[in-house]
Amino acid sequence: MECNEEMRTGSTSETEYLAHRGVNTAREQALRTHLESVALHSGKFASVFGEEAMGRALGAYHDIGKYSQEFQQYIRASEEAQRKKRGKIDHSTAGAKEMAQLGSAGVVLAFCIAGHHGGIPNRGTRADTAAKSTLIGRLKKVVPDCHAYREENPVPLLPTSSLLPKVARVPFLVMLYTRMLFSCLVDGDFLDTEHFMSDGTVDRDGFPSIRELLERLEKSIAERFFAPRSAEEQKQMSKPLNRKRIELLREAIAAGKEARGNLYRMNIPTGGGKTISSLAFALHYAVQVQRRRIIYVIPYTSIIEQTAAVFHGILGENCVVEHHQNMGYDDAGEEMNRKRLASENWDAPIIVTTNTQFFESLFANRPSKCRKLHNIAESIVIFDEAQMIPLNYLRPCMEAIQELVRHYACTAVLCTATQPPLEQFFAADMQPIEICPAVMENAAFFQRTKIELREHPMSREILAAELEKYAQVLCIVNGKRTAQKLFERIESKDGVYHLSTNLYPVHRERVLEEIRSRLKAGQPCRVISTSLVEAGVDLDFPCVYRELNGIDSIVQAAGRCNRENRQGIEDSPVYVFSFEDTKKKNFLAADTTQIVARKYRENLANPAAIRMYFNELYDLGGEKRLDCKDIMGKSRELAFAKIAEEFHLIEEQTISVLIPLEDEAKELLRHLEAGERSRSLLRKAARYMASARSNIAEELLMHGALYKMDEEITVLVDLSAYDMKKGLMENEAEEERKK
Repeated sequence: MECNEEMRTGSTSETEYLAHRGVNTAREQALRTHLESVALHSGKFASVFGEEAMGRALGAYHDIGKYSQEFQQYIRASEEAQRKKRGKIDHSTAGAKEMAQLGSAGVVLAFCIAGHHGGIPNRGTRADTAAKSTLIGRLKKVVPDCHAYREENPVPLLPTSSLLPKVARVPFLVMLYTRMLFSCLVDGDFLDTEHFMSDGTVDRDGFPSIRELLERLEKSIAERFFAPRSAEEQKQMSKPLNRKRIELLREAIAAGKEARGNLYRMNIPTGGGKTISSLAFALHYAVQVQRRRIIYVIPYTSIIEQTAAVFHGILGENCVVEHHQNMGYDDAGEEMNRKRLASENWDAPIIVTTNTQFFESLFANRPSKCRKLHNIAESIVIFDEAQMIPLNYLRPCMEAIQELVRHYACTAVLCTATQPPLEQFFAADMQPIEICPAVMENAAFFQRTKIELREHPMSREILAAELEKYAQVLCIVNGKRTAQKLFERIESKDGVYHLSTNLYPVHRERVLEEIRSRLKAGQPCRVISTSLVEAGVDLDFPCVYRELNGIDSIVQAAGRCNRENRQGIEDSPVYVFSFEDTKKKNFLAADTTQIVARKYRENLANPAAIRMYFNELYDLGGEKRLDCKDIMGKSRELAFAKIAEEFHLIEEQTISVLIPLEDEAKELLRHLEAGERSRSLLRKAARYMASARSNIAEELLMHGALYKMDEEITVLVDLSAYDMKKGLMENEAEEERKK
C-alpha cells in the first residue's frame, strides 16, 4: 500500500495492515492479530451459552473496514492529521454489510458489528436512506473498499447458531440474544485493545474460585452459627430468634445442595437472615451445578456497601465487585481510549449491583453498558427485595429473567420479606420453587411490631414534636428534601442523624456505624431517613415512623423496629402517617395500601395482606402500567436505540457527584484529573460520590459549586455545599433557583 508523507512506520511493515498504534510510542498492532484475538475472546465468551461459532464470526469480521486504504492512511498518519479526520472514517459498516448477506444469523451479527462503537442501531424501515443511522440505512452506505481483508482471511467464517432458531419467532428474545452476542464482541474488543495499549501490563484481578468461596463460607458459618466457641456465643445462638435463623439457613443450604430447578423464591421475613441464607444457597448451588458467579441485584445504590461488607466479612476482600455507578464512555470514532476501556465488565465471582444497573443494561444498546452482559450467563442472580422492581417495567423485567433462566444457563432467586405473586409472569413450566416453604409460620414467628395507620394527616411541626419525645426513634419519609427539612427541625437535639443518598457511601457507612453504636449503648438516637434503610440495613429501634407508602415499604420499615425481639409487640409501635400538604406523586402504592387496610388493618404484615396488596396493585395499574413504555411492543420493531433511550427504572434522572473531602477522595481526584481511567479507579471513586437530582446539579453547576470533568464525572468544587450532617445540600440550590 502506498503511504502519504504523513504516514509513519513502527515495528510493523508498511505493507502490513494495522489495527492500532500506541499513543506516543512506535508500537503497532497488526490488524490480523487483533481480529484473531478478538475472535478468540468473543467465541469463548459466547460459548457459555452455546454460541461460540457466532462469537468467533463477530470477532473475525468486526473490524474488516480497517482494511481500507483510507483507514490505513489514517492510522499511520501523524497525531495532528488523525485529529482532523477523527470520526470521519466509518470502519464498522463494512463488516455489517458483509455479514448481512448471510441470512438471519448474519443480520444479528450485522447489528452487533454496526454498533460496536456507537451502539446497536434501530432496525429502521426499507424507506431509510444511507443518511439514516438505522441498520437498514447503514447497509445502504457506500463504504471504502476493504476487500483486502480476504488476503488474510481467504475462507469466510459461515456463522451457525443453535440458539437463534429457538428464539427467532419472538422479537423480544431476538433482541436479548443480540445484546448478549454484542456484549461478547465488545468485551473481547476492549480486552484485546487494553492489552495492546498497556503493552500486556494490565492489572488483572486474581479472583478465588467459587469452590474456594464455598469453603470460606462453610468455615465462617460453622464458627458463627453451628459451632459457637465461647459460652456467650452459645447463649446467643440458643435464643429462639437465632435458632430460627439457623433453621432457615439449614433449609437454604439443603436447597442449594439439591439444586432441583433454575427459578427459586426465598421468602424470609425481615430479620430472618436472608442475606447469609441466600449466599449459602447460591454458593452450594453454584458448586453443584457449576455456575460461574453470583450476582446480587438490590434496590438501592445506598445499600450496596453494607451487602458487600457482609460478603467481605465472610468470604474475604478479593472476591466482590460493588457496582455503584455506571460510568460508561462511548464514542463513534475509530480508536478506543482508556476512558472507554474502563467500563464495567463484571469479571468477579461475586457482583453486588442495583435493579437499575442490571435491568437497564439488559435493555441497553451502548457498548459501555452492554459490555458486562455475557458475564450474566451461567450465573446465579439473586433479586434481593424483588418486590421493589418498579411496577412500570415489571412485564419486560420478568420476561428478561425468564429468558436468562431458559436460554442463558442462569438460576434466578426472587428473594424478599414481602413476596409478590410474581409466578403469574412466568410460564407454566417455569414456576418458582420455594426455598423456605413454611411462609405463613415464618411470618408469624418473626412478627415483632404493631403497625398502626394514623387516620388523619399531620403537619411537619407536629411530627417533629412527636419524634423529639423519643430517646430512640427512626422516621422514614418518601423524599430527600422532606428528610432534610424534617432533620433541620430537630437537629439541635442530642443524637440526631440524617440518612439519604445525598451522603456519599463512605460517609454514610460511618453514620450508620455511629447510629448502631448509640443504639447498642442506649444513648439518644433519632434518625430521619429516606427509604434507603428499608432494605439490607441492620438497625434495631424501639419505635419507627413511616410515611404512607406501599405495604411492602411499611413492612420493611417495621423490620427496623424490635429487630432482635428485645421487647413485646405492644411496646414496639410502627406508626404510618401522611403529611397534610403532601403533593400527589406516585400514590398508587399508598392508595392500594389503604384499600388493603380496610380488611387487614390490624395485620398488614400478614402474607395474605401482602398478596392482596400486590394483586390489587397489578389490577389497578393495568397491563399498560406493567409496561409503561411499551417495551414489548417496541421490541417488534427491533428498536434497540429507542428502547435503550426510554428504558429508565428511575424516571427522575440523577447525577453522581464526586465529593473530594477525604484524603483518599482527593488522591482519586488527582488520578482522574490526570486522565487516568480504569475499572479499579472508577470502583473506588464511586464510594465518594453522592447522588443529586439533575435539576439540582444544574443549579450547582450554574453557581460554580460543581464542575464537569468529562461526560461522566462531576466534581464538587465548593465544599461548603456538602454538609457533614445532611450531605449534598439540595435545599440551598433549590432556594437559589427560586430567587
